[in-house]
Amino acid sequence: MYQPTHFKHDQLDDLVELIQQYPLATVVMTAADGTLEVNHLPLEYEMQQGGFGVLRGHIAKANPMFEILNQSAHVYVIFQAEDAYISPSWYEGKQEHHRVVPTWNYRVVHVKGKIRKIADEKYLRGILARLTRQHEASQPVPWKMGDAPHDFIAEQLEKIIAIEIEIDSILGKFKVSQNRSVVDAMNVAKALEMSNAEMVESIKKFYPMK
Repeated sequence: MYQPTHFKHDQLDDLVELIQQYPLATVVMTAADGTLEVNHLPLEYEMQQGGFGVLRGHIAKANPMFEILNQSAHVYVIFQAEDAYISPSWYEGKQEHHRVVPTWNYRVVHVKGKIRKIADEKYLRGILARLTRQHEASQPVPWKMGDAPHDFIAEQLEKIIAIEIEIDSILGKFKVSQNRSVVDAMNVAKALEMSNAEMVESIKKFYPMK
């Protein structure tokens, strides 16, 4: 990932927070023939002492990734948070010299790691239960696995398998106008107030105003 100094972010707590708030990951693997297999999977994160932590999720056994896991142990994972188009009209230089161009603000976390599949139903049920609790929490009546017939759940479990990714490296890129003046950054935040509250919050939180 291209990483200008302005946008490099290596505070692990912030990177973990992004993963937890935006858990739908883009997971990239290379097959034995050199082709790429790309999937979009919800993953949970767990910190582990002495390392960067692990990611856990599940895949369908019908997914080509299932067979690739017999050949390859390496994976690239991308988590993306809020993003926003930035108009040059929002910069003060637009009125003075017009030497400004459009850009895009965004926050992402890239993870490299070793991946394995785990054929353990209890382990798999634990992942599914935790993901369900997390993402059903905002529902008036949260759904749980016990709501579905036992035989139906057993049938679905036969079709999937747990995966675990041991994180080797984790890198953040938080592009929130840090390469612009304070005035420009605040103008961008003001322009986005009505359309992108998440980006406004990130600009105010991560722009280096000290």
